[in-house]
Amino acid sequence: MFSAIRASTALAATLAVAMPGAIAHAQDSSQSEVQELKSEVRSLKDQVAALTALVKQTLPKRALKAARGGNRTSSRQVVQTQGNVDLLANSVPPSQIAPAARPPSPTTQETAPLASGANAGPTTLAQGHGNFERKKGPTATFYVPGGEVTGYGNFDVSFDVVTKGLGSAPEPGGVKPVGRLGWLPDVATNLSYIGVRGFEKIPGQNINFVYQLETQIDIAASSGVSENNSAQSNVVKGGLTSRNSYIGLSSDEYGAILFGKTDAPYKQSTARLNPFIGMIGDYAAIMGNTGGDNRVEFGTRLDHSIWYVSPTLAGFQLTALYSPGQNTSANSDNIAAGESDCTGGNIPGSGGSLPYACNDGSFSDAFSASLTYTNGPLYIAAAYERHEKVNRSSDLTGEYANPPTTYFNGDTADEDAAKIGAQYTFPTRTTIGAIFEDLHRYVPSFLEFQNERQRTGYWLEGTQLLTPADSISAGWAHADRTPGDPGQHNSSLELPPLGAPGDGTGGAHVNNSSNLFTVGYIHNWGAGLSSYFDWATIFNGSYAHYALGAGGRSITYDCHDASDATGDETSNPHCWAGAHPQGVSVGLRYRF
Repeated sequence: MFSAIRASTALAATLAVAMPGAIAHAQDSSQSEVQELKSEVRSLKDQVAALTALVKQTLPKRALKAARGGNRTSSRQVVQTQGNVDLLANSVPPSQIAPAARPPSPTTQETAPLASGANAGPTTLAQGHGNFERKKGPTATFYVPGGEVTGYGNFDVSFDVVTKGLGSAPEPGGVKPVGRLGWLPDVATNLSYIGVRGFEKIPGQNINFVYQLETQIDIAASSGVSENNSAQSNVVKGGLTSRNSYIGLSSDEYGAILFGKTDAPYKQSTARLNPFIGMIGDYAAIMGNTGGDNRVEFGTRLDHSIWYVSPTLAGFQLTALYSPGQNTSANSDNIAAGESDCTGGNIPGSGGSLPYACNDGSFSDAFSASLTYTNGPLYIAAAYERHEKVNRSSDLTGEYANPPTTYFNGDTADEDAAKIGAQYTFPTRTTIGAIFEDLHRYVPSFLEFQNERQRTGYWLEGTQLLTPADSISAGWAHADRTPGDPGQHNSSLELPPLGAPGDGTGGAHVNNSSNLFTVGYIHNWGAGLSSYFDWATIFNGSYAHYALGAGGRSITYDCHDASDATGDETSNPHCWAGAHPQGVSVGLRYRF
């Protein structure tokens, strides 16, 4: 059979070479020579027809259909061999790429908004494709030797009108917040980034080298260090690879091992239950946020990390991460080796807390893990994260003129978080989801009076698809009370234990619960372009200070007024608990 195929191929090549020369010679020959030449050509055509008939009788119909393109090779079939490199029709199954390279859900903006050649099969790399040749499809994917590279991004800018609601905060002694307290307009960049990701198959192995390099994009403002009247950071978020970036190895059978920085598995596990990612009503205002304000302690990106992503087995997938503290201090008050900020954010002494050290939430080692289950319309996630030796002694320096030594040393303790979430999509195109979360700080009992980092929380969300291009979503988050409260200026009404006149604290068993309400409408224009309208509000208890916009926006609406707004170590932030922030936002988003 194969000898017949080779003979017919050689004969066709002979015709391609001989016929042009023969015709040119015939123009200078006699009529008889021309007739003789035509006779030879007819004889050759008869031989080709005979060989073609032989091939049809020898090859099965299925092979002939494949040769005509009617039956493509399977996703794991070798389609070409060049030297020792096997080029496969599907080089990277989705299970081999980490969550940082795959979107938790089609509606999630965080990290990866769209499937690409680096994270979704089939990825055909067959004969005839040149280096950096564009791959057909909706993504910016290009062929490279042994693999593919994809460019992706998310651009999001909004016009907002928001109030911090400080006018509703309690004013003990007639002291009032400073600055403009009403509604203010702004133009904000929200969760915008650009990146490249890709893979390269290791010759002769069922292993791929994978990588991702991702950078924040500041569209409405200039890139630089972050500085305001309550915090300061040396990290340039608009610098190259400031966001989720890694290199690693992946295997279809064993999963992926990756090195770099990424949104923690704890954060990613329930991202698909957050239809307001990057908006003012993002559930990160409360979920994973242990003390309120701008930072989301258990919804963060962890630097200098190593993590493992398992293959999906019967719908289950495990992700586990370890981030070494890289801190030479026993109480985590140094900057981690290789970093520019304290772990957890901010520079030493940020916000004016003395002594200047990493004492406002800096931690050492971190562990994060998630287990998810997907079965059609059903999604279930369980996650756990732990931060070791979290230093919060600045809470005490804000309460005491001279903090007791035992108290000061005891305010470095472990913190952890656990949650379980579920989501289901009904045939009516209605999706609902819920999360229960438990946050804990393991301080000695004599420090419970100022422990605002331990509580439970809840999130309920629902999305209704109105048309293929329109959807409306609503969400509610609730933060329960904590065992204690360190006091937030206007709520410093009691002397702390062992305190002296001039000291003040919020005290134990105060009302620092909070509720977040969000409603949003999204219209998809097609080609990756969408617009949205979002309204959100927070009802803080008299001692609570949760903020709108935490968890991904360049502009947040927190408890701080305009006093001492220098932004360096000399500033004295005034946080007003009990405020009622709310706002509306209209945005335009482009994803590719």
